[in-house]
Amino acid sequence: GGRVELAVWGTGFGITNGIFLAAVGDGGEKAYALSDETHAERPADRRREQRGVTTMSNRAPGDTTRASDMLISEIHWQDPLTKTYLGSPSIVRIPAGQPGEGALLATHDYFGSECPRNMYGAENLTSLYRSDDDGRTWRNLRHIPDAWWSTLFAHDGAIYLLGVSASNEHIVIRRSDDGGYTWTAPRDESTGILFRGGPGTTPPNYHCAPVPVVVHNGRIWRAFEDAYSPLAWYVCVISAPVDADLLDAENWTMTEKFSFDKARTPEYADLRTLLMEGNVVPGPDGTLWNVLRFNVGTVINTAAFVRIVDEHTLSFDYDNGFVEVPGARSKFTIRRDPVGGRYWIISNDQKPGPHCLARNSLSLHSSPDLKTWTHHRVLLHDDLISDPDKSAELTGFQYADWQFDERPDGRGDIIY
Repeated sequence: GGRVELAVWGTGFGITNGIFLAAVGDGGEKAYALSDETHAERPADRRREQRGVTTMSNRAPGDTTRASDMLISEIHWQDPLTKTYLGSPSIVRIPAGQPGEGALLATHDYFGSECPRNMYGAENLTSLYRSDDDGRTWRNLRHIPDAWWSTLFAHDGAIYLLGVSASNEHIVIRRSDDGGYTWTAPRDESTGILFRGGPGTTPPNYHCAPVPVVVHNGRIWRAFEDAYSPLAWYVCVISAPVDADLLDAENWTMTEKFSFDKARTPEYADLRTLLMEGNVVPGPDGTLWNVLRFNVGTVINTAAFVRIVDEHTLSFDYDNGFVEVPGARSKFTIRRDPVGGRYWIISNDQKPGPHCLARNSLSLHSSPDLKTWTHHRVLLHDDLISDPDKSAELTGFQYADWQFDERPDGRGDIIY
């Protein structure tokens, strides 16, 4: 009967092909808790606990989590023989006071040579699931066409889904007022088409991932990219007033589009260099940042910090804008704890060597300032494949999504 912690992540093609959720109950002996030193700045009764989770028999070396403490839940599995794969998971708990309060919603989309596509050949289907028992069981509520790379988030009494209509097409948003059962449809600029892209490969080609939606200084923010060239992309951020009708495109503003200048970084001049899948994060001093995955060569654990000056303007410091962030060569999610102000990230472990880009290990880190990071726990680690080359090739605990999950008693969990 205890509270549970939840996980949602996508897996690679070799061992399985699915979206999973895991949980550890807080009844009895806790499997693991962060040390008091980690939260020295926070009152003892408000410390955030984060307990260990593994998947199936996968355990990090030295993991003492008891199997009886763990709940493994499969949200959806897709037979890889269909040549259709599952990606881009997102998760949210419906807040108190809203229809369906306390339920969990999760989404994923489809990719692969045989996946659903629109008339221009672009992947464009998302599926939505709901759990009313803290993730123990799930049911598919519906399939949502013309939704891809989308983020679930709660705002002002409703649940929203914000992403693109298809791979590299329109930026679109939907709203559900009944706990995810029914949704608005983005048919035009007054019903959820925020910024038009495409069609097909015709620019602009909007790209993103299920990245955070953040409220800051009276506006709601989310990062996107414009994949205008195979070799380089524009970076942009959209925002709207928090009290605006979020389905109306007139209420949204897009910043200028920033293009990374490789001439300023000659060490990357001959490499495909992309800034992508950005996280909007307020810094300790209130400065708003777009913290982006730095996708170039075999560079690892490096993020690009693009400053969001205002709703119109971005800036980048080529001398100081690259910051060491764990796992930043792959998609990651950073959020700031609203209780203690500390920053948390769940990302893939990346180490120099032949498997530097592998995604077969997933960890939790935190930072007081977005610059100095502490490793707390390996959350997921593949030990089913003994050959490290095969493990790196076939296993991917990737694109994990997570949220802070406050309890009624004021304590909190991380759902991931």
